[in-house]
Amino acid sequence: MSQTKQDEPLTGEKLLGEIKKLGSLSKEEKARACGYYTVTKNGIERVNMMKFLNALIDAEGIKLDGGDKDVDNGRGGRSASYRISIQSNGNLLIGSAYTKKMGLEPGDEFEITLGRKHIHLKQIIEEAEDETAGEELAEGKVEVPSAS
Repeated sequence: MSQTKQDEPLTGEKLLGEIKKLGSLSKEEKARACGYYTVTKNGIERVNMMKFLNALIDAEGIKLDGGDKDVDNGRGGRSASYRISIQSNGNLLIGSAYTKKMGLEPGDEFEITLGRKHIHLKQIIEEAEDETAGEELAEGKVEVPSAS
């Protein structure tokens, strides 16, 4: 390898504190003072500005990566492609990225309708809600004749 690592670079609150102390220095000098540099075999010092600036962004708690906040689980990984394939046991698995995006909970039920080349999933609404709505509707339509 052509470069050797010097001191461990500062991160987090230590980095922010050091930046405040260094006030009027250039950003390259600040990066060097905070440990964001390497020395080549030839003794040439190279400042790694990209790592330095990324460390500053992280220290400030700024999130630059977009993404859907509802789906984000704090880990890297694949993004939803809206495509699935049949597993070796013949099952179809719909991943958690889709169920989280739709706000689905364990126990939610679906009606499956098979088409010629497609499958439709229709969420089943709880029966208790349907019965209550029906009773309220029926009560609203009942008319009582007056005695006068």
